[in-house]
Amino acid sequence: MNSPGIHQKVRAYYTSKVTEFGPTPQGMDWNSEAGQLLRFDQLLKLCERTRTYRLIDLGCGYGALFDYLKSAGDLVEYLGLDLSEAMILEARKLHLDQPESMFELGVSTDRRADYVVASGIFNVKQQTSDEAWHAYILETIHQMAQMSTRGFAFNCLTSYSDLDRQRPDLYYANPGWFFDYCKRTFSRHVSLLHDYGLYEFTILVRSQP
Repeated sequence: MNSPGIHQKVRAYYTSKVTEFGPTPQGMDWNSEAGQLLRFDQLLKLCERTRTYRLIDLGCGYGALFDYLKSAGDLVEYLGLDLSEAMILEARKLHLDQPESMFELGVSTDRRADYVVASGIFNVKQQTSDEAWHAYILETIHQMAQMSTRGFAFNCLTSYSDLDRQRPDLYYANPGWFFDYCKRTFSRHVSLLHDYGLYEFTILVRSQP
């Protein structure tokens, strides 16, 4: 598959968004802050948050998830990764006095964390074919599994979205297929969340219960 080509398109898309809207939910291509926070709530159901933990945020943008964790009082060692240099620059600028946060350019790292999460990075396929984008998702979640010791989580737009509201530049994944794939490939401890009021689903994959 053509991951470098896909990465180039994704980088250009999100760089244009943050350049236009700045470090805001719109700059991450979210419709609203409320939806952004609701997605965070689903992804974080993966984590045991009562003690210090390490987390990698893949597609971190300007670091909104880190801000959410800090406001909740989490003791987290956080690493944000993003393809867009503009996003990373914004994140670093906003978190100069936050030594427990790090932001790096890229899609993977040799470091390992307890948990790896990704919010929204599988939605906007642009002109990429569904087949190529599907393969890209699988490649990425395998990387997430390798970077995590206790589990990983991601979300996708759902194929159960109303047909008349679906857009050709977005990817609508089959939640049952991804649940089955993760169950057979990564762990017996997999959860599918599809009941939180958005046209999407979240998969939680725990390495241990």
